[in-house]
Amino acid sequence: MEKKHKKKRIVLLDAHAIIHRSYHALPAFVSSKGEATGALFGIVSMLLKIDVELSPDYLIACYDLPKPTFRHIAYEGYKAGRQKSDDALVDQIIKSRGIFEAFSIPIYEYEGFEADDILGTICEQTKDLKEYEVIIASGDMDTMQLIEGERVRVYTFKKGVHDTVLYNQTEIEKRFGFSPKQIPDYKGFAGDSSDNIMGIKGIGDKTATMLIKSFGSVEGVYKEIQKNEKILEEKGFTKRISALIAEGEEDAFFSKTLATIRRDAPVVFSLGHTWKEGLQQEKILSLLERYEFRGLHKRTLGLLGKEEEKDEEVLSEQNMENLKIFTWLRNSERTNPSLDECKEEARVPTGAEAFRVAQDFVYQDENLKKIYESIEKPLIPIMKKLTATGILIDKAYAKELEVFYEKEKEELSKNIYRAAGREFNISSPKQLGEILFDELQLEAKGLRKTATGSRSTNSDTLQKLSGTHPIIPLITRYREVDKILGTYVIPLPKTAKEDGRVHSLFIQTGAATGRFSSTEPNMQNIPTPKEGEKNIRNIFVAAPGCIFLSFDYSQIELRVAAMMSQDEKLLSLFKKGGDIHNEVARYTFSCEEGEVTGEMRKVAKAINFGILYGMGVTALTESLHKERKEAQHFFDEYKKNFSALAAYLESVKQEVKMSGYTETLFGRKRMIPLARSPIPFLRAQGERMAINAPIQGTAADILKLALIEVDSFIEKLYPGRARLVLQVHDEIVLEVSEDLKDEVSAGVIKIMENILEKNKHLCVKPTTLIPLLVSSKEGGKLGNLE
Repeated sequence: MEKKHKKKRIVLLDAHAIIHRSYHALPAFVSSKGEATGALFGIVSMLLKIDVELSPDYLIACYDLPKPTFRHIAYEGYKAGRQKSDDALVDQIIKSRGIFEAFSIPIYEYEGFEADDILGTICEQTKDLKEYEVIIASGDMDTMQLIEGERVRVYTFKKGVHDTVLYNQTEIEKRFGFSPKQIPDYKGFAGDSSDNIMGIKGIGDKTATMLIKSFGSVEGVYKEIQKNEKILEEKGFTKRISALIAEGEEDAFFSKTLATIRRDAPVVFSLGHTWKEGLQQEKILSLLERYEFRGLHKRTLGLLGKEEEKDEEVLSEQNMENLKIFTWLRNSERTNPSLDECKEEARVPTGAEAFRVAQDFVYQDENLKKIYESIEKPLIPIMKKLTATGILIDKAYAKELEVFYEKEKEELSKNIYRAAGREFNISSPKQLGEILFDELQLEAKGLRKTATGSRSTNSDTLQKLSGTHPIIPLITRYREVDKILGTYVIPLPKTAKEDGRVHSLFIQTGAATGRFSSTEPNMQNIPTPKEGEKNIRNIFVAAPGCIFLSFDYSQIELRVAAMMSQDEKLLSLFKKGGDIHNEVARYTFSCEEGEVTGEMRKVAKAINFGILYGMGVTALTESLHKERKEAQHFFDEYKKNFSALAAYLESVKQEVKMSGYTETLFGRKRMIPLARSPIPFLRAQGERMAINAPIQGTAADILKLALIEVDSFIEKLYPGRARLVLQVHDEIVLEVSEDLKDEVSAGVIKIMENILEKNKHLCVKPTTLIPLLVSSKEGGKLGNLE
């Protein structure tokens, strides 16, 4: 990025900001000793990245100290909204000092001052060193105010810890509309919710920006008001806004003070030897070994100017496929892992070693070994064949759709402009926010700002604003049409190869649940049409003389839940057959078979599916649009009648807290680090994932077993006349010669419905099995299969 430079370069590290970003952006790595190491891994990765991209001559780490700063003393509410840090994060903050020591990076800090103030002070103390330039590496946007031309710049994260950007003064002025040094003035008016800086209540981003552009600073605004109390109205501000600004003088000055980075912290900065002159190979490699960061070994040797030991065993394509599967089976969070990720997971420096470590791990676990040999290994050639076959696309119909939706988009634009009173860029969140909140003055409970402090106009915001103005449904529909055009209708025909078929890449290791994923393009995410819409899925058509056959497991996850929980009532209902939602409604409402109404069935269906995804009473209340008391009654009755299912789901939550993973009926493990988080809302999110993981994972295993048998069946009996073209969740789609459709359909249904009984020896514990039912559909277009 910025490796070549004439001046000597000082890179200042905002240690806490980098640690926090690493902790929240990276997986929850744990060493073999049980130590949390994700944030520490992020720090070392960032140091190696900075070396490559910035080539620093000097590296300095600046720290916050745990005691209150002068800002906390001046304002008790400073940063009051922030949650207490996790114990795992605090532990890694403490250990991070050892990393900087190992990399010979000096640490600067001072009690009563934040790291930002230390950064600002060093920038101030180096301003007369003309032959030096400063780059601040931070995940905290507050440091932007320290930018000074090209002398002081900020290197920060755009996304995660891998996507970074380097800002100079020109880029800040382009982004905000004012200079870096005016950022505290901006916060003086608009505040900063992340630090709980109040600003002036009722003054938002747009008004704050206008004030800065008009008057230059907080001081400038109030100096002009003293001269002319009507100056704000004369500049175009409304009476209400003018009054808020005039009354909020004290808050504005105080907020600016809180937001201003100090440049006079009592530290004395001095330059010693350059960074790399102090590096000691033994210390650094010892640290990598201490925390088991063997995946960083190669990059670290590059930093030290050493060559990596040659990996003499080059992995074949087949071994690479197997390595990805072994790694994924070992840690389900490593979806579609790269070679580097496989080495990182195995904590070894070479691909050959990673293969041996990952294979040994799988083969030492009897359940994982069975899953690999009986399910995943046989699927490798089938996935390649599925991608090679592809699916035919009707480009003429795609063009027809493009014309249809472009016309609707144009009509929506006109209606939106009419409702807004003027034209604007509908796709610009900033301009849309100005229309909705400044010009139309729309308000609703619970509206939020984005991470950068802008007013959000996302779908959640539009939903909260529903009913407040006719423009809202128009914008919602405009976005839907824009997505249909930009994501599906226009791009899809361009993905077709010379044979006229789209060859999506189906990824065997693409989901933590055990399901497949699809990319280039994603064939599993093409939406079904709403009422009155054209069917996008009809872009895909069967080859001449052929027809599509679709096979879908009916209520597979409910059936799996019954088998895994061994709930006798639920098992008996499935064995009996009939409408499962009607049958459950009879228990929930204590009524006879003929007395179940459509509303009762709706409630039963909502709970049947909702409970499998960890839905609570609040979600059920919203789903059914009922009073909470009534929803609570339904929920309680359901759990009372199907107590074994309720107990099983609760046991899954408890087990995942102990082990960190869940297991399918066949022993496939899914890692769920969130379920052990000390943060309540993250832990609750993990528990919801845990409830569904073994159920959805078992359904995925069943479908994979069926896919292997179906492929063998059609290859043996109908080579070239029946072929697999698509797999979506619980559905298999074949392209078959029309004269064979009945014969093939009967054979596939038989295979799919009997696959569980045939493979019951793979179950990890004795289980009462119930029949699986498969529904089938046919059509010349993909949309006909709905």
